[in-house]
Amino acid sequence: MAIPDYQSIMLPLLELAGEQKTLQFREAVNLLAQHFALTDDEVRRPLPSGQRSTFYDRVSWARTYLKKAGLLESPKRGWLRITERGSSVLGMKPPKIDNKLLDQFEEFRDFRGRTPSSRPDGPRSRRKVPEDTPKETLEKSYATLREALATDLLQTVMESPSWFFERLVVDLLVRMGYGGSLQEAGEVVGRSGDEGIDGIIKEDRLGLDVIYIQAKRWEGVVSRPEIQKFVGALQGKRARKGIFITTSTFSEGAKDYAANIETTVILIEGTRLAQLMIDYGVGVTTEASYELKRIDSDYFPEE
Repeated sequence: MAIPDYQSIMLPLLELAGEQKTLQFREAVNLLAQHFALTDDEVRRPLPSGQRSTFYDRVSWARTYLKKAGLLESPKRGWLRITERGSSVLGMKPPKIDNKLLDQFEEFRDFRGRTPSSRPDGPRSRRKVPEDTPKETLEKSYATLREALATDLLQTVMESPSWFFERLVVDLLVRMGYGGSLQEAGEVVGRSGDEGIDGIIKEDRLGLDVIYIQAKRWEGVVSRPEIQKFVGALQGKRARKGIFITTSTFSEGAKDYAANIETTVILIEGTRLAQLMIDYGVGVTTEASYELKRIDSDYFPEE
């Protein structure tokens, strides 16, 4: 089944705490995974940031919301205990526990920053309650902004002169750690008689090996013959490694050919190029920065 949203986890989590009185949080995560019949892959499926599993994060937020509403408490770090209020809520046998139900408790409304008019019986009670946790909402918003930036960035690259694009790819590879400084590492060729080579970059600071670059600012699909020409140019230089970068895409034939030849040729399509530019700060600048912090469990002593 699909991984349940954090509100769907609230009632089963409170029921587990009600059955066992005190419950270790890690055990609760495992028991809830069994309750929802999740596979190992679903339990381990990461958030977009890759720093935590989605299911673990959603159980954590369900715990946080139940604690803020006074239904759960922590007798010690890493443990849960149901409160009298939590037992009372279970005694009412609700079909589900969600944010709307928790809104009846003043502590929860304070936590959520709600005004009296946003209580369940208020005029704004009809608004849709988000199913994502705050962290998921933040990560999805970040991913949306990043995708929009990548689209705009690629369009800007397409509108730039061809000579600038050749310089851009060398700048990017230097930022990625190849060769050191631009003066030491990269050389833009991009001139008549370059035999299909648009740039040269040292693989390391000492220049023990070089990588040849082909940069194509295209809108159409790059097919196999273009890769074959590039490989021929590499052989003419007795080169073993090359990078072919395009603003468009590669055909499946081009990808298969590059994957099955002795010469190492890395293919970078436009979408990946834009993402790499964002990752390594090429052609972009930081508008705002936010730090998301959590408790450092190693700092605090075990009881």
